[in-house]
Amino acid sequence: MLTVVKWDARTMRVNLDATPIVDVSDIAAIPNVVVCDVRWYLDGRPGRSTYDEGHLPGAVFVDLGEHLVGNSGLSMGRHPLPSPKAFARSMGMLGIGPEDPVVAYDDASGMAASRLVWMLRILGRPAALIDGGLQAWRGPLETSGVTRPVVKVPAVPWPSAALATIGEVADMASGKIRGLVLDARAGERYSGDSEPVDPQAGHIPGARSAPFADNLESDGSGVTYFFNPGELANRYRELGVADASDVVAYCGSGVSACHNLLAMEYAGLGRGRLFVGSWSQWSHSGRPVATGMESE
Repeated sequence: MLTVVKWDARTMRVNLDATPIVDVSDIAAIPNVVVCDVRWYLDGRPGRSTYDEGHLPGAVFVDLGEHLVGNSGLSMGRHPLPSPKAFARSMGMLGIGPEDPVVAYDDASGMAASRLVWMLRILGRPAALIDGGLQAWRGPLETSGVTRPVVKVPAVPWPSAALATIGEVADMASGKIRGLVLDARAGERYSGDSEPVDPQAGHIPGARSAPFADNLESDGSGVTYFFNPGELANRYRELGVADASDVVAYCGSGVSACHNLLAMEYAGLGRGRLFVGSWSQWSHSGRPVATGMESE
């Protein structure tokens, strides 16, 4: 479905404009690629169980809760970033070195796997999401676990330019400072009609509804792929995005918002920022909450 992208680990280290989305057919053409299975479920089902039932050949399992999340709490949200040291240790134990090209997938159109890809890319490491995820793979699956040799990975601080604090989000959404806040959750959660996880329903006042699922189209066979870059660019421009560097994305807990960040980058609009704590932090902060659908 997508144009074939030629990867080179050395080039990817310096050319961060390279696509964050690749076709499943491109995997074989990527030298020394590490395939990562990042299946995770909001209802608490263990992703490891579905990995054991069948995964892409050679894929290592990356546990979102264990490897991509730090210590949580009401003041930080459900899925804060791990410390740089903890993330480096996790990648090293998984056998993913700082020079290794990574392609990641899940079975939810990239909803969870986008978190790993985004984390690696903001550190300047070569990583991309497999378009269509597990469902796009037409070959046989493996059921045996994959273990890579442990490697040493240096701890690198999370770049502040990729992140937004709760105070910055409040000022941006209220118009005190320039920028646009996008909510990646489904429309019914944004409006407050449904809230399956957090105790308070609604959205950050001034934020615009931008469900991550709207980045996708079905091919008619049960596989959903990203719209092409031009169509994505039109979608985000209609939301008010001219330059993603002026955008902060959030969701329930800082996971699916990464899908929107990768989509904007794929569309050629640049890189936005993530409000990691997202609604799980905001809704416990005592700050104002809006309900209904806001107009532009």
